[in-house]
Amino acid sequence: MGGREFLGHDSACPSKVKRGKVDFMRLEPTDIQQIGNELAIHWNDGTESYFDLELLRRACPCAACGGEPDVLGNVLRPHVTYSEKSFQLSGFDLVGGYALQPRWQDGHSTGIYSFTYLRRLGQASG
Repeated sequence: MGGREFLGHDSACPSKVKRGKVDFMRLEPTDIQQIGNELAIHWNDGTESYFDLELLRRACPCAACGGEPDVLGNVLRPHVTYSEKSFQLSGFDLVGGYALQPRWQDGHSTGIYSFTYLRRLGQASG
């Protein structure tokens, strides 16, 4: 290999990425379920995260909810209003093997929550 770092997948475990002699496991959910008013995620490293649906919706990372930076880098935060349906999950999709996209009963579905973001959010609220 001429001293170059290589990047490849471990055939025994497709979620493991090998860099040189060190293995890094890509964070992925193995099971996602709604339990009452919580979303439960079991991760491929054996840990679990539980998210209150209201907290999850209020932490939506989309531009319409969290704002977006202007040309000077100032984040313009919109005023977001919620209804009872805003905190009711109607479903979710997995996006590109790296994120979860919830669909809420009020019609909102533009938030794409990366697995890393969800993991941090779960640790902060746990």
